[in-house]
Formats: sequence, C-alpha cells, structure tokens
Amino acid sequence: MTLATPSNTPVPGSTGQAITVNVRYFASIREAMGMGGEVVTTQAAHLGALRDELIARGEPYAGPLARGKAVRMALDQTLAHEATPLVAGCEVAFFPPVTGG
Repeated sequence: MTLATPSNTPVPGSTGQAITVNVRYFASIREAMGMGGEVVTTQAAHLGALRDELIARGEPYAGPLARGKAVRMALDQTLAHEATPLVAGCEVAFFPPVTGG
C-alpha cells in the first residue's frame, strides 16, 4: 500500500530535497541483507527517517532493520541516535548491539 501525500505537505522526517548517503551494514544485518553497503538517495532528514525509508522498501531491508529489533546506528563512524541529522555524502552504519565479556 502506498500513502499519497499532497505535494505541498512534507513527509514526516523528510528534507524535501534528495541527498546521497553511503550506507554500510555490519554483522548479522550484513548477512541478512546480502550486501555490505550501498549508496542511497534519500529525502530523510535524520537517521530514524532513513531507517524507515529502507524498511518501506520491503525485503531484504524490512526484516533486519524492523522497528522493535535492536539496531545500532552510526553517522560518520560515531554512534548516533535516530534524531541525528543526515548530511549529503555522510556515512551511515547499521549494526546489531555487540556484547562482550
């Protein structure tokens, strides 16, 4: 199902302008995706909106990035939260929580 929005109504989390970001996937997320990374064109304004855009693509994104699953995110190799703004050309990483001991 596709949701239509009037052209003058911004999509939540959208910048209204497309940017390109480098997305990398690690560990079990990489295995589930079948790829280590890709270049993504997005209108997402922040990390959480990018995650939602990817989930909306369906598989292989929907499963490993699903809401309710523990997924860590980093922006330019620094751990970040969902509200962290995206900038053109940035590197976004998705990976599962890591345990050690």
